[in-house]
Amino acid sequence: MLTSNEIKKKLGEYAAGLIGSDMLIGLGTGSTVYWLIQELGKRVGEGLHITIVPTSTQTKVLASELGMQVAELNDVDSIAFTIDGADEADPQFQLIKGGGGALLREKMVAAASQELIIIVDESKMVENLGKFPLPVEVIPFGWNHVRRRIKQLGCEEIILRQKEGKTFISDQGNYILDCHFQIIAEAAKLNEELNLIPGVVETGLFIDMATAIITGYEDGRIEVKRK
Repeated sequence: MLTSNEIKKKLGEYAAGLIGSDMLIGLGTGSTVYWLIQELGKRVGEGLHITIVPTSTQTKVLASELGMQVAELNDVDSIAFTIDGADEADPQFQLIKGGGGALLREKMVAAASQELIIIVDESKMVENLGKFPLPVEVIPFGWNHVRRRIKQLGCEEIILRQKEGKTFISDQGNYILDCHFQIIAEAAKLNEELNLIPGVVETGLFIDMATAIITGYEDGRIEVKRK
């Protein structure tokens, strides 16, 4: 049986095979995409030429170090597809993302793409979203009032994200509230309700955005499902 890292590495290698020379693609953020970036770096060293639109500073730095050409979202019209990970994915292809703190940029790059391809290990596939805390990006001003409003939507616990003993700051200079709903029965409705709260910048609910989910299993299998 493969370990979690071995599954992610295999997924990264598989996803790299979807990318041809001279393509413009979006590249996500997270531990599974890390292995994709590493594999693409090897292929760039062997002559592959691609341009990527990164979803985070972390991805931008790593891809640049490995020789990939980087473009800003403002400078492109349309992206062929974005490959990204997810914290949870359900049978309807709805997602929770943002565990790495890049949900705003991830959603913007995905929205500018013709396709959003998700790569996950089997532990991320769930029947109902919500066990993984839902990240909600908020502006720092008045964040505690936003937290109270989210609690009124039935959230059991809301934690202001910390990193290394300090409040986590996103690439856009915002805070992230990790919202423990446990079960999200109506993801699209909750996404709308959260976005109506003044001070909410974006949610980690990716509704009707994924077009394909590629899942890696402990036994080495890779399963591709398209919406």
